[in-house]
Amino acid sequence: MAQQLLGQRSVPRQVKNRHGALGTELIQVIAAAIAALIGFAVIAIFQAALALGAPVGRAVWGGARARPATRLRIASALAVGIWAFAALIIVGRAGFRESPAHASFARYGTFVLIGVLALSAIGNVASRSKWERFLWAPLSLALAVLCLEVARSGTHAPWG
Repeated sequence: MAQQLLGQRSVPRQVKNRHGALGTELIQVIAAAIAALIGFAVIAIFQAALALGAPVGRAVWGGARARPATRLRIASALAVGIWAFAALIIVGRAGFRESPAHASFARYGTFVLIGVLALSAIGNVASRSKWERFLWAPLSLALAVLCLEVARSGTHAPWG
């Protein structure tokens, strides 16, 4: 399946096994990276909607107001860029050529992301907002685990 998504020419020979198929470890890394990218995109889109004034404030920033104050809307706008940056780090660590992140930056950045996401999960569990406890905490934890899977994989030859 991964070969259909990637196309035969997009994967260098050194990451294929002797039968011409992608190795299991590489497929797991690709799947974890793509799942993390989807998670980061969901968060970024949600934050963008919040920054533009969508009445979903009960699900973020402690859930105090349906429409957060201007300073929190500005913080949501900045969060969109942060989540896009997180996606570039994971893409770089997984070995995609599309990432401008240097390999060593992506390596250490992935571990920073794991820590930030774990702390985010803890903060969301401690929140008074039901949305943060039951939606954002599990999502943060799942993203931390996905980032850990990508980080543990080691650096792969660039492909994509």
